[in-house]
Amino acid sequence: MSKFRSTRRLSAVFAVVASLLVAVPAVAESRRESPRLPERTQAALNDIVEQGTPGVIAGVRDGHREWNGRAGVSDLSTGHPRSIEEKFRIASVTKTFTATVLLKLEAKGKLSLDDSLEKWLPGVVRAKGYRPGAITVRHLLNHTSGIFDYNSDEKFRALYAGEEFDKNRYNRWAPTDLVDIALAHPPNFQPEQGSRPGEPGEWDYSDTNYILAGMIIEKVTRGSYEKAVERLIIEPLALHGTRVPGASPRLPAPHATHYSTLFADGPRPGVYDVTEFSPTVAFSAGQMISTVGDVNTFLSELLGGKLLPAAQQRELLDAVPVDGDKGHGGPEDGYGPGIRHFKLAEDCWVWGHGGMIPGSATRTVASADGRHVMTMNRNGDWGEQKLEDAAVEAEFCQG
Repeated sequence: MSKFRSTRRLSAVFAVVASLLVAVPAVAESRRESPRLPERTQAALNDIVEQGTPGVIAGVRDGHREWNGRAGVSDLSTGHPRSIEEKFRIASVTKTFTATVLLKLEAKGKLSLDDSLEKWLPGVVRAKGYRPGAITVRHLLNHTSGIFDYNSDEKFRALYAGEEFDKNRYNRWAPTDLVDIALAHPPNFQPEQGSRPGEPGEWDYSDTNYILAGMIIEKVTRGSYEKAVERLIIEPLALHGTRVPGASPRLPAPHATHYSTLFADGPRPGVYDVTEFSPTVAFSAGQMISTVGDVNTFLSELLGGKLLPAAQQRELLDAVPVDGDKGHGGPEDGYGPGIRHFKLAEDCWVWGHGGMIPGSATRTVASADGRHVMTMNRNGDWGEQKLEDAAVEAEFCQG
């Protein structure tokens, strides 16, 4: 049978299993110094599943305390529960890895964040209204370049909507293909000097920025994006569950089935198995695969100042206002190179990133010193954002 199951059949299975989830107690695991279940965080995970998400997992570290929670199922057909060991597509959390690689390359003297796009990718950005000589690496990493987001192109999105997904799921995209889709549109704005806090400037989240950032990594290192991430982050941190899949459409075991409504609207959209597809559609903006434990390790070490020298650590935390955001976060949030400063509540702030790709939604957040960190993943790409926000707030704003 095709991995792309019919809408009617899978929706029926989903409805039956989802109806049972409310009555099935969620499972939580506690380790080290915290035998008590963090009730509020677990309750928030339960709420996510009760609303209709197939399953959710979360891993928390807070000093010497570790806690893992889960709710729901990894597969709607079998009803098998989700596992904290599962690997999943981390989507735009990939951007934090990409930005960290570039900051490490800057620390080695290989480039500067103030280098122009034209210096490293001459001739790549050539379209009416674009000024590649005025766009810097920093503009790319903090989304102040004004370059159009290729994912907002209607024809491109239509290739992965509904029944079209199965026809195109294995398409291989070159990074330049994705950039060209973006360049068919005029820039959202011209980059300004205001790419640092307190300075005027416009902001707009664009995956195209990070496609270009990955291309710069390959130009600077004279190798693949995959090898650069492995050499500079994965291997030093021993992230054994983390992969840069390249062109492989498969998820390594163990993994949950990834489900998507594929951009459908309405009260009862179809639900599709989208576990397999070519990650070249996201490249350095969103292709990576990891686990909650590995992402926690990475973000904790990054914010704890153990991955970057002091100068690059300052640049990492040099967040610009996110004016013009696409519906995520609040007006007081900021965005640094591949990392975001979230205001959860009064006097409750975290650093981190979110990501969504067909079938997988991931959020990772941490305290400023990296000691308290939480990563969660849903194996469904629908549901209210506020329930995911509530899980993070329950963990970080209990005081």
